[in-house]
Amino acid sequence: MEVILLERIERLGQMGDVVNVKNGYARNFLLPQKKALRKTKDNMALFESKRKEYEAYNLKLKAEAEQMAEKMQNLSVVIIRQAAETGQLYGSVTVRDICDAIHEAGFKLERRQINLAQPFKNLGIFDVRLSLHPDVSQTVRVNVARSAEEAKRSATKHQKRQAEEAAKAEPTTEAPAETAAEEAKPAEA
Repeated sequence: MEVILLERIERLGQMGDVVNVKNGYARNFLLPQKKALRKTKDNMALFESKRKEYEAYNLKLKAEAEQMAEKMQNLSVVIIRQAAETGQLYGSVTVRDICDAIHEAGFKLERRQINLAQPFKNLGIFDVRLSLHPDVSQTVRVNVARSAEEAKRSATKHQKRQAEEAAKAEPTTEAPAETAAEEAKPAEA
């Protein structure tokens, strides 16, 4: 089925593109969510007449999403769960749990905006991608722990580990100069 996209959709196209999608995807997702129109002469004319309105509305939503992403910069949420000694959870942490934790942090978010491939089944710190708008995404750190004290300990360990990795990744400026000087000496002799 050919449809006209009313907004940018990841891995599909930009606003105004005419794309060919499977019938079920169009009928069950794109059309009910008002993300697309069926491609007909009437709908093409309707889209062209309202194109500026759609673009203005999309820009407004994008600006709101960028503001929220800026406020969510470096956001970390803690989820307390029971777990075995091995670190495996009794249950799992799902999109709903993450959404509730973000709501408690003071942000309004829908569950469908959280991109989580699989629920978390172990203790630890995980990065979760949020799709606030098709053009705006943000990463939130989720700390799954048995208690608040354990969450603080694991967060400090994680920060130290990241600092060490960053220090290792930075090339030292003195080493190349020394090797160049060493290479030059044998050539003179």
